[in-house]
Amino acid sequence: MDVNKIKKIGLIGATTNKSKFGYKILKDLISKGYEVLPVTPNYEEIDGIKTFKDVSELPDVNVLNFVVPPKIGLEVTKKAYNLGFKKFWYQPGAESNEIKEYLESLNDPEVDYLFYKCIMVETR
Repeated sequence: MDVNKIKKIGLIGATTNKSKFGYKILKDLISKGYEVLPVTPNYEEIDGIKTFKDVSELPDVNVLNFVVPPKIGLEVTKKAYNLGFKKFWYQPGAESNEIKEYLESLNDPEVDYLFYKCIMVETR
């Protein structure tokens, strides 16, 4: 995945809790000039930024970044893939063998995903 081509990011697991990475990532990426579309069923907005209740509401993005537990991540990944999303980035702790096995089982050459790399670090 070419980080330099990423401009618009769907953030799965965004939160208003300033101590959580779902908030820190949102603010960090926005401060770097990225367009971030937070996905969370829990809030209408975060710091004035409109949220999306579900991945199905998202417009096209360059990548979906996951900062949720792997069980939720797997469910959202399956739904997102069925909606046509092909680029997935799992924050450390959001990845799992089940997610990897699912993505590999798709046998789709357009699917691209990253594990074990923090988007805040990689976009410095």
